[in-house]
Amino acid sequence: MTRKHKRLAGIFGILAVIGTAAGLVLTALSGSVAYFNSPTDLAAQVPATGQRIRLGGIVEGGSVDRAAGQTVTFRVTDTVTSVPVSFTGLLPDLFREGQGVVAEGTIGIDRVFLADTVLAKHDETYMPKEVVDDLKARGLWKDGAIVASGAGPAPTAAGAGM
Repeated sequence: MTRKHKRLAGIFGILAVIGTAAGLVLTALSGSVAYFNSPTDLAAQVPATGQRIRLGGIVEGGSVDRAAGQTVTFRVTDTVTSVPVSFTGLLPDLFREGQGVVAEGTIGIDRVFLADTVLAKHDETYMPKEVVDDLKARGLWKDGAIVASGAGPAPTAAGAGM
């Protein structure tokens, strides 16, 4: 083998090791990936039972029901469709009706979203970027506010980038 062939073999060996390592990392992380969905997306196509997803939208006005213990049920809307959510645990301090939220969990057999995590940005005007983009695409978002909504006070786009 010439010096040039040895160098090429070494480069290909290093690339193979890096490619294998990248493949292993991506395979390991694929189990923890949660895809973002709006309530309209969930109504159009229900994910497989047990598949982790991230649901983003606005807490619908008048929908929060605090049951006995730490179980809270509420509805998340994107002004077109709403999805019932059940969460057991402590909600963020800024959680309230009209607030932009992101919930992570799975869809139950009864089509109720079973959240194990509910996220709210410290900024009270926060709305997930994906929800803002979805509302803009449907013409329901103008000048940093929802044009027509029954979801309570219209949040603005401030802090929409997380």
